[in-house]
Amino acid sequence: MRRPRGEPGSRAPRPTEGATCAGPGEPWSPPNSMLRVLLSAQASAARLSGLLLLPPVQPCCLGPSKWGDRPPGGGLHAGPVQGLQRLLEQARSPGELLRWLGQNPTKVRAHHYPVALRRLGQLLGSQPRPPPVEQATLQDLSQLIIRNCPSFDPHTVHVCLHLAVLLGFPSDGPLMCALEQERRFRLPPKPPPTLQPDLCGGQRLEAALSCPRLLRRPRQHLIRSLAEARPEELTPNVMVLLAQHLARHRLREPQLLEAIAHFLVVQEAQLSSKVVQKLVLPFGRLNYLPLEQQFMPCLERILAREAGVAPLATVNILMSLCQLRCLPLRALHFVFSPSFINHISGTPHALIVRRYLSLLDTAVELELPGYRGPRLPRRQQVPIFPQPLITDRARCKYSHKDIVAEGLRQLLGEEKYRQDLTVPPGYCTDFLLCVSSSGAVLPVRTQDPFLPYPPRSCAQGQAASQSTTHDPAQRVVLMLRERWHFCRDGRVLLGSRALRERHLGLLGYQLLPLPFEELESQRGLPQLKSYLRQKLQALGLRWGPEGG
Repeated sequence: MRRPRGEPGSRAPRPTEGATCAGPGEPWSPPNSMLRVLLSAQASAARLSGLLLLPPVQPCCLGPSKWGDRPPGGGLHAGPVQGLQRLLEQARSPGELLRWLGQNPTKVRAHHYPVALRRLGQLLGSQPRPPPVEQATLQDLSQLIIRNCPSFDPHTVHVCLHLAVLLGFPSDGPLMCALEQERRFRLPPKPPPTLQPDLCGGQRLEAALSCPRLLRRPRQHLIRSLAEARPEELTPNVMVLLAQHLARHRLREPQLLEAIAHFLVVQEAQLSSKVVQKLVLPFGRLNYLPLEQQFMPCLERILAREAGVAPLATVNILMSLCQLRCLPLRALHFVFSPSFINHISGTPHALIVRRYLSLLDTAVELELPGYRGPRLPRRQQVPIFPQPLITDRARCKYSHKDIVAEGLRQLLGEEKYRQDLTVPPGYCTDFLLCVSSSGAVLPVRTQDPFLPYPPRSCAQGQAASQSTTHDPAQRVVLMLRERWHFCRDGRVLLGSRALRERHLGLLGYQLLPLPFEELESQRGLPQLKSYLRQKLQALGLRWGPEGG
């Protein structure tokens, strides 16, 4: 490209810090330290790009959605407009930049001015000895931007303002003032401030617990402080928000949970079952049985009073109590009655209620051997958890399941274990092994991996085993205990996890927990295989040629 006429060919000494004005023809001095950094001999294009924070401007990036006024595609001025941008990007001096902008007024668009400011920064920072910058040149460039900035879109105004600050233009100078005025002009009008009355008591607690920031980032010290509120400040809505917050974030705070239990007992007469189900939720989820002595009698009275009014709320309360191993017999008689089952059959939530009733029936079978009341008919039973839980599916990329599966494959072989197998009455297992009485790991395809459900009594089970086989197989279930399977303190299993492990153990499966602390300490697959080998050998298991 031919060198434009009139370009200054002499170099001026490096400007000194402090002066912000100079006479015509004198070198321009940097107004602040940022430009001094850009002008330093150690400056580079990479460093400059980091200082400017914005990616280099490419012609294809400057579409109408970003800069506002460039013709799309192959419009009438697309060729000249892009050509001018290339000339600006290739300018070799500040004077050349100014000439390209001043001599082509019909081709200049709003997005060309940020390109010119960026190129100016590159010229000042990419060479050991930057070219001289005359005060008149900067004044003319400023006047061009000031004259045209009313046509800029908000994004162009923001970018020009940002680049002008980094280049060291005075904050009280005409360019900065004009751009700042345009920026304020484009801000959406603020609504007049509403006079909020002074919130008191429960209103303050309710507003704090409803704050989106609190819901996204649980603050335990803030939650603990709510327990010190006066009794008259604790309304049902406040306590429901508190209970939901504890359950959602797995915060097992005994002080707050006891406060919720006490509130439930004191306000029993005023609470409906739909509110109670929300208050009871954190106790089951966090596996916490309160010390409040009237907690269970109060819930039994509420269930007896409102069981027929809100069927889903009734079953939800029983689900929380099932996780705590505190099932009231009177309520079980009611939900297993034919009238209740027929009543919920035609409702929109019939499937979820039947799933919960199936789990309650399993709990009765395994944990209440003396129960003699009605049970859920077999035709109404459905698998409890036919697939991994939602939290496991949502966090699968953080799970150790894949690497444990690979370790078992290399250690035992693919035929010696089953992954994600759902066993009756509907619990999904992580990994299941079939083991002979001598400890040999057997191929799963040669064995029935399921234990019978309902389980036989001890005498019946021994007789059946002796009559069918001399070497009955045991079922070993490897249970992943991930970080999110615990309450926030990391020591207590969530109620649903504890319930699954408890029921699998009662069904006759031998459980081998794999805690997340131990899994996270294994560095790579070789260490994990060694860890799994030690775990399996500790149970007396054998595999390979010596194990059969």
